[in-house]
Amino acid sequence: MRRFAVMLTLPLLVAAGVLAGCGSSPSPASSGSVKVTGGFGRPPVVTIPPRKAGSTLTVKTVVKGTGPTLEKTDAFVGNYAIYLWSGTSHKLLQSTFPSKNSPERPTLFAGTLLPGLETALIGKPMGSRVLAVIPPKDGFGTKGNPQAGIKGTDTLVFVVDMLREFAPNASASGKQVSTGGGSLPKVTASPGSQPKITVPSAKPPASLVSKTLIQGTGPAVAPGDTVVVQYVGVNWRTRQPFDASWTRGQPFGFTIGAFPSQVIPGWNKTLVGQKVGSRVLLVIPPADGYGKSGNPQAGIKGTDTLVFVIDILGTFNASTAAS
Repeated sequence: MRRFAVMLTLPLLVAAGVLAGCGSSPSPASSGSVKVTGGFGRPPVVTIPPRKAGSTLTVKTVVKGTGPTLEKTDAFVGNYAIYLWSGTSHKLLQSTFPSKNSPERPTLFAGTLLPGLETALIGKPMGSRVLAVIPPKDGFGTKGNPQAGIKGTDTLVFVVDMLREFAPNASASGKQVSTGGGSLPKVTASPGSQPKITVPSAKPPASLVSKTLIQGTGPAVAPGDTVVVQYVGVNWRTRQPFDASWTRGQPFGFTIGAFPSQVIPGWNKTLVGQKVGSRVLLVIPPADGYGKSGNPQAGIKGTDTLVFVIDILGTFNASTAAS
């Protein structure tokens, strides 16, 4: 699975031109002079002065939420806008807020955050909008991030709306309706722990199979949603796990039905319509997995059938973010 997180290797996309013209100033602007307006869940309006940024990390809670506070080991789903403040000009690098040319794409923040961003967000309650003006020493350092066009002297301006947090051991919360078995793998687990998958000695089914093990009662997954899950994948041939979000200590987030796809076809085909809180057993033949080329890095051949147990923790879309 491909993971997407706002990490030290953040793959920022240059999405807009310069928003402020060049100017000059006898002294750097205070980082506190950056202003943000607009309501939570709506695209923020960010005003950055046409002067050089200061060198101090600045954090401001623009909107204070009333939900649970973010712990250091938690992941969370949020929307964000990132501006590059370079010299006396700035530009938008990336945004998950809706725009004329792009729908809203709430994102899972998981893994190692930039130091300044971690300082800004840890301890903040869900439902908050946070402004973080991050100088190089609290961002990508003196080397910057050439891939994203960030120099070692550039300041980053983040505006983050914090929607919902997820503990590292979050799991399905619905009612147990099956453990699989018979001609399908059997699944056993305790709440908050990685499920154990026992693959039968029989040949795998030739077609894609989906079976609900725990029935959730939350919203149904819809195309275009940001979906947060825990998962473990087992190779039917070897009967051994090849990947699991559980071992990384963080859930996995992706956009279902995205183009290009962010997950293997079997996930896109089976998870739509499943409800939050559910645990689903998937048996995925090669055509709906990694295809004829397989995935050599994971030890998966082009003829291998894959078994996944997926816990659906949350699903997010524009109406979720605005509520």
